[in-house]
Amino acid sequence: MELQGRVDELRRNGFGLAVISYDSVAVLADFSGRRGIEYPLLSDEGSTVIRRYGILNTTVDPSDDSFGYPFPGTFMLNQQGEVTSRFFEAGFRERNSVASVLVRLGNQVNVPATEVTSSYLDITSYATDQIAAPGTHLSLVLDIRPGENIHVYAPGVVGYRPIALTLDAQPGVLIRSAQYPESEDYYFEPLDEHVRVYQSPFRIVQDVTIDPSRESQAALGGATSLTVTGTLNYQACDDKICYNPQTVPLSWTVALRTLDRERASQR
Repeated sequence: MELQGRVDELRRNGFGLAVISYDSVAVLADFSGRRGIEYPLLSDEGSTVIRRYGILNTTVDPSDDSFGYPFPGTFMLNQQGEVTSRFFEAGFRERNSVASVLVRLGNQVNVPATEVTSSYLDITSYATDQIAAPGTHLSLVLDIRPGENIHVYAPGVVGYRPIALTLDAQPGVLIRSAQYPESEDYYFEPLDEHVRVYQSPFRIVQDVTIDPSRESQAALGGATSLTVTGTLNYQACDDKICYNPQTVPLSWTVALRTLDRERASQR
């Protein structure tokens, strides 16, 4: 249902949407009717196309009824049918959310956001998804606007305190890597040094996955929501002064739902 809920947003961003599955036409038609699906569901019985793309899930025993699954992923194509980017998961129980893919491509998504009060930076914080199921791969986003003549140091800078987003470990959440944008060169004339900084608006995208493992789901104990916490650490400077390091507490809350595992209605 997450895909169906994002159809209009995808179209506004210039994207179409189609889903390919190893299920039969009858199974897909039943599922589409029950769930109100308004985008194409393509049947690949025998997984012929899935094999040609090289994404057949080889971890499933061929004798198993579920054999034929692809590894979960998303291909982005241009109008010429050329693949321009792709997003795949390490585990077959995990799925990228559409909104997460959109923000990683640099697009805006229509979700509630929080304006965070911070020294020297204006921060807009949001989760790409308000509702997630076990296996959902979503993103926690910080859109950051430095103040006038202010810069912060990029990850990897030595000799200064670089900006860093850190999440607190907790049951139910798999913390993936944070994505920082390309930084720019800053020349500090008094010390005749070049250093990598951010001084224009930039975005940090922190990927997380709702852990689908049985142990994790048991630890959540049927919770209906999940709050992820963390901190943003940085030191802001202008052309003359480096100010005291700052620590900004952050949190994101998403509602939890169960998976729809019914492929076809039971008659």
